[in-house]
Amino acid sequence: MGDVLPFKKKKPSEKAKGVTLCRSGFHKWVVESGKQFDVKQGKLVTAYKCSRCGATKTKAL
Repeated sequence: MGDVLPFKKKKPSEKAKGVTLCRSGFHKWVVESGKQFDVKQGKLVTAYKCSRCGATKTKAL
């Protein structure tokens, strides 16, 4: 026989953990990669990624 898995609903706090902060604009930005050169802008660019929701942004130096 297989293992029995408990089917239990998640609490609202568990369901929206970390996402509500990002919706309010409080992302947790982490540097995704080192310094890159953007050909179109002609500048060094740093790529950031939110560790909670996965949103990305770039910032020219």
